[in-house]
Amino acid sequence: MSRMLSLPYLLLALFTASAVAEEPLPLFSADGYRQTHYRSPTPERIEGARTVTTAELQTLLASEPRPVLIDVYRRQYLFGRFIADEAHHNLPGSLWLANTGDGTLSVPWRDYFAAQLHRASHGHRDWPLVFYCRSDCWLGWNATRRAQALGYTRLYWYRDGTDAWQQAGLPLEPAEPVALP
Repeated sequence: MSRMLSLPYLLLALFTASAVAEEPLPLFSADGYRQTHYRSPTPERIEGARTVTTAELQTLLASEPRPVLIDVYRRQYLFGRFIADEAHHNLPGSLWLANTGDGTLSVPWRDYFAAQLHRASHGHRDWPLVFYCRSDCWLGWNATRRAQALGYTRLYWYRDGTDAWQQAGLPLEPAEPVALP
């Protein structure tokens, strides 16, 4: 004889199962990438890269070879495309590699990041690359570390990102992320 379960019992069972299934991620992955609470105070520097201020970045942008600016601000990605839920602006001439600063990347996102860095650097691992997001954002920090793990050697982290650029009265431009193949 089968027994019918009451609705409150079923709801409690579903709630308990979903609560158990969604254990919170640790703050940092085993590889040392920040995985949660991306918008929180960041360290002043990152090993293997130089942290730059707005004035230092302007000087760097006037040098040769001109560094590649890489914005890693997040953008929702569903059903094979980026979903524009709000307008995004970045530093003029930037390459927007959305979501590549996340703490954990699946294989397609890791391949996308590696391929875009290879293209942007003309295949030279010593090409200057500047990673940024916004102030108090770990995404730029993660992406800088990830580029270092890929063997890039001239890395810069613009720690305060678009917020500092805009506060300095410098222009931002509308941006679209580079498509994921």
